Amino acid sequence: MSAPTIGQLEREISNRIRSLYNVELGLRPTKINCHFFHGELAITLENSVTKVEQILMKSGSDILAEQVRIDIDRIMVPQIQDLIEEVIDKPVLDLISHTNLRTGRTGIIVFIENLPEVRNPQAIPKARKKNVAGWNSSAF
Repeated sequence: MSAPTIGQLEREISNRIRSLYNVELGLRPTKINCHFFHGELAITLENSVTKVEQILMKSGSDILAEQVRIDIDRIMVPQIQDLIEEVIDKPVLDLISHTNLRTGRTGIIVFIENLPEVRNPQAIPKARKKNVAGWNSSAF
């Protein structure tokens, strides 16, 4: 079987994160963007805040809402890391996640040592200028 494209991997990660949020939190983020760069994977989620967190924020219980988010992250972040490692078949070196409870957005940055094997590595921003022969990286 041939290697997937980078777009296929990005879509697979997005779909699995959407499913994970649905199963674990009963929540379906409306938009998930997932993009590989040279040694990183950037993921953004829209509408990733639970109803409980929203209610707490509206009632002025910001500190309690933040504590709920900390507890949610304690459960979700290791699962997100595991699913990414499964999809790309590479270890994750580090994963940083933050959710803005006011805007409902989550940002995740995943650090990986090596890019996954894909059919189209030239489609990965920054990877191409370092890995494609004939390109002059100082021109960028």
